Amino acid sequence: MRFDRVAVVDWSASSGRPILQPHADAIWLGLAAEAGVQTSYHPTRHSVGLAVDALIDEAHAAGQSLLVGFDFPMGYPDGFAARLTGEASARAVWRWLQDAILDGPDNCNNRFAVADAINARFGGGPFWGRPQSQPFADLPPRKTVDYARLGLAERRRVEEVVPRAQPVWKLYTTGAVGSQSLTGLPLIHRLSQRPGVAVWPFDPPGRITLAEIYPSLLAPQVAAALTPAAIKDEVQVRLLARALYRLGQSGDLGALLEAAPPEARREEGWILGAGAARLLQAAL
Repeated sequence: MRFDRVAVVDWSASSGRPILQPHADAIWLGLAAEAGVQTSYHPTRHSVGLAVDALIDEAHAAGQSLLVGFDFPMGYPDGFAARLTGEASARAVWRWLQDAILDGPDNCNNRFAVADAINARFGGGPFWGRPQSQPFADLPPRKTVDYARLGLAERRRVEEVVPRAQPVWKLYTTGAVGSQSLTGLPLIHRLSQRPGVAVWPFDPPGRITLAEIYPSLLAPQVAAALTPAAIKDEVQVRLLARALYRLGQSGDLGALLEAAPPEARREEGWILGAGAARLLQAAL
């Protein structure tokens, strides 16, 4: 598929006060098109959600195609969805989190409380990691979960292909992608309700497609592009948006969109580009 524009969102689950000046460990959006790549900084999840809405509106109005990548898992290991919602699908989890997660325009959110409540329902686990200042009874600060006893996998299938990716259950400290999913999936649910929006790999790619991405697939190129004044998150979204756009123009992106195995297309999801880091790197 040849997308007219490719956007890449580097997400953040921060509950801290929004910082208006661009900085690291915040939210960045890279947008690649025929004219080149632009990046923008967003101090809140609310503001970047509005920016993605605007991109979708523009694509519809211009009759263009758009790919939007988000750097958080869009699914959980098999079995979690049915036990949480009664339905074995990622969409059921998105919908459940839409109702459970409170996330204000100032970034304040209740993700740890929601994870604590889920753990209580599951009889201990699967989530772990929290600040010491928030002593939830059923959410341990460190990993103590016996996943075999719990009957859930610790890692999704795609995380075996991309072993550097952190498990979805980790909510705190470096690489805590679990918190990003808890705060990001309500947005995926909302966007998925918009006409003409597909969420890959749960849907076939469409004119407007959302997908999970992993900027660290370009780690060597990001490291080489860093300067003392550069912000790593900004470099990541700029390079990955460019690589995905160029792969679309060359016709090579279709192979990546066909790579997700059938068993990942209902619950777990897949990282766009998993197992194809060299192809992405070569596109730069």
